[in-house]
Amino acid sequence: MSQPASIIGILREPTRTTESIESSALIVGAAVFVVAAPLGLLLFWGDSLPIAGRGSLGMAVALGAAVAAALAFVAGRLVLRRRFGAASAVDADPGGTRAPAGSPGAPDHPGPRLHWFDVVALSLAHAVIALLGWTGLADVLEQSFRGAVVFTIPGALLFGVALAVTAYVCFLSSVRMTPMLLSIVLAVFLVVGVITAMLSASDPLWWQENLSALGMTDDLSAFAFNLTLIIAGAIVTIVARYATAGLPAGTDRERRGRDVVRWGLVLIGILLALVGVFPVDRFFLIHNTVATGMAVVYAVMVIGLPRFLPSMPRVFVVLGWVYVAVIVLLGIFFAVGYYNLTAVELVAGVLIFSWIILFLRNTGPAGPRRVVAVTA
Repeated sequence: MSQPASIIGILREPTRTTESIESSALIVGAAVFVVAAPLGLLLFWGDSLPIAGRGSLGMAVALGAAVAAALAFVAGRLVLRRRFGAASAVDADPGGTRAPAGSPGAPDHPGPRLHWFDVVALSLAHAVIALLGWTGLADVLEQSFRGAVVFTIPGALLFGVALAVTAYVCFLSSVRMTPMLLSIVLAVFLVVGVITAMLSASDPLWWQENLSALGMTDDLSAFAFNLTLIIAGAIVTIVARYATAGLPAGTDRERRGRDVVRWGLVLIGILLALVGVFPVDRFFLIHNTVATGMAVVYAVMVIGLPRFLPSMPRVFVVLGWVYVAVIVLLGIFFAVGYYNLTAVELVAGVLIFSWIILFLRNTGPAGPRRVVAVTA
């Protein structure tokens, strides 16, 4: 039985084994707590803080957690960069304690490395998830404990613990980033961002116009909605490289098909970001053009997927065709006045992004593989 690694050994090689990864994340969380708790004590000294709202403990936690999430994610990528720069990701482990490459939780998972702009986009995504997640939790607790306040010392401790937990989770997400985890980050980020924009909309009847009405005002709702679209577009471009890295490319036809799908996903990501860059109230023509273009690119990719990627599972191909048929049917319902535009955009958006997430899962390490049963 191998002996547990020492703290000095963990600091020297924080991602060498599964044990060292968990220990490194705990060290990061503890370091954040040591910094955050005294800072909270200084910020809250002599005050009785409300749970949520302006000047509350919830707001302080949300802002601090956003910073901690971004820094922890970047720290995790820097640690991985130092390790991969020093040694190969697949070298043998003399002690036999290194997690196998590609195994769940192993740091040396397959897939392309993240570039600096990928790290920026994903760190911002983690920061926004932390910001909106803690804000939502504070609002729920405020409704549960009406009129309650938090004193200085408990508030400082809660502030430190919340930031430490956030840093721990984001560090693990960073060093264990795989296509599967990337699909989860994209899904959670989209859901949290759009729901926050809906809940904070100044116009309660925004849904009578269209989904893009969430990005037309100058309040928090518009900022959250547009920022969600921009960062989600950047994440989709990351997905494009991750999802197509493991596709077969042994022939010219396979390489062309892979490149078509990759650049199609990149184009969808760029168009999605442009939807957030150009709000519909100020850039009506550009906004509608890029939104329509995104749907057209998606339809072309799905319909031509058997030609572009013959190795894709037939069930997934048929599912994509069903998605396109449903979107066309929704367009017909809108044209005859049965559905309003918001319903069409919501359902179409859910279908398109669920297809992208499923595509990432079908082409990742857990994607289509022929399972061979070996019997004695």
